[in-house]
Amino acid sequence: MQVLQVRSGVFDPEDLSVLGKIYDEVVAALPASMRTPVNRTEIAKLVLGRIAAGEAELVLLRRLMVAIESVA
Repeated sequence: MQVLQVRSGVFDPEDLSVLGKIYDEVVAALPASMRTPVNRTEIAKLVLGRIAAGEAELVLLRRLMVAIESVA
């Protein structure tokens, strides 16, 4: 995974593509009953919020969602 460059809250198209894939993976990892609009919004906030923390935080978010999926 590439390191995303955050510049004044504006993202390159490639960065948006990466973020979209992460969001899609995380939502897909949720049980169907948890794929509500509210949860989707919160996941989007988490993904965007983790950008400032860096790539490692995004990897941890993905691992968390895989763990949730495995116990659901």
